[in-house]
Amino acid sequence: MSGILDLLNSPIGKQIISGVSNQTGQSADKTGNLLSMAMPVLMGAMQRNASTPEGASGLLNAISGKHSGGILDNLGGLFEGGVEDSVTNDGAGILGHILGSKQNTVENALSQKSGIDAGSVGQILKVAAPILMGVLGKQASQNNVSDANGLTNLLGGMLGGGSGSQQQSLIESFLDADGDGSILDDVAGMVLGGNKKSGGLGGLLGGLFGK
Repeated sequence: MSGILDLLNSPIGKQIISGVSNQTGQSADKTGNLLSMAMPVLMGAMQRNASTPEGASGLLNAISGKHSGGILDNLGGLFEGGVEDSVTNDGAGILGHILGSKQNTVENALSQKSGIDAGSVGQILKVAAPILMGVLGKQASQNNVSDANGLTNLLGGMLGGGSGSQQQSLIESFLDADGDGSILDDVAGMVLGGNKKSGGLGGLLGGLFGK
């Protein structure tokens, strides 16, 4: 199973980066850099939401229905002439669900780290979120995921990517640096290289996400 960062380095990932960058007028390099930071954070937030029975059930319903992966079958059409409002509205709903009250914090932190203004970061995430759900839906179908345990394993595997558990544990710490269970509570400090927790996690994340 390929990890989410592996996906961004693949031909389909390059197509996503190119399409998103054209949509927002940002350079492909900056867009790719932003997505390499944002995708694991979004997926980690999904993983955290899926840790409850209700959250897992909701995500399973989404990826077996509306978000089963069809969006990936026509990426050229998705970006041709600009992404439709229905896609970005869907993305806004996904972001609101998985990030909740932390959405602005996340967008501002990613903005400062990537050098892209927060408004454009928000637009990029609205396009990235439905694509990420589609990736998850396609992987779930290929791996016959039908229950919460399978979903947890799938999310963990995609987060781990080629780096195994180290990357996954870093992202989990990143999502909740002070261990209070609040999603992305410390994302601003962590993304920006702050080091609220001992052990140099901020620096490690800088290396993980490629400063």
